[in-house]
Amino acid sequence: MDGWTPATLTALGVVGRVRPVVCAPDPVLSRAGSDVDPTADEVVQLAADLIATMRASPGCVGLAAPQIGVGARVFAVDVTGHPKAVTVHGTFVLCNATVVEASRWRPGREGCMSVPDLTGDVKRASRLVVTGELPGTGEPVRLVADGFEARALQHEIDHCAGLLFLDRVAGAHAVYQRKVYL
Repeated sequence: MDGWTPATLTALGVVGRVRPVVCAPDPVLSRAGSDVDPTADEVVQLAADLIATMRASPGCVGLAAPQIGVGARVFAVDVTGHPKAVTVHGTFVLCNATVVEASRWRPGREGCMSVPDLTGDVKRASRLVVTGELPGTGEPVRLVADGFEARALQHEIDHCAGLLFLDRVAGAHAVYQRKVYL
């Protein structure tokens, strides 16, 4: 995807800060985030902070603003190197993202930094078209994703809408203790 990436941060002179990740049941995670002005300085800083926090968190493939305590519709995704990735657009941040097309629904196991002890089976589209805006310029973007990247996008868009993966599981039978590998 051509557009806003960590290299853009360097060009803008913005340094991302690693921020604490908010865990359930914090109320910010259950409230829909607000639309943002993607050209605002605080949104560009938020984008940089999301990437810095995501990069400092091993295994993290996405992070939304509510997860760092900010009720805004902004998130970062990077599935590079993930074994289940079909499409890979690298590291990117989207503001005010909306799903415009979803198809090929499949169940899959999900976890979340904001729900650190649990995973769950969630049915999501494995083919997705999303629109959004790039931080800094407000340039509109249309992104087509498949497989794991499509799942990650839906997970982060849900965070921006005040939903956790636990809100999407079929029931208690589809929630599991997270396995810890030493």
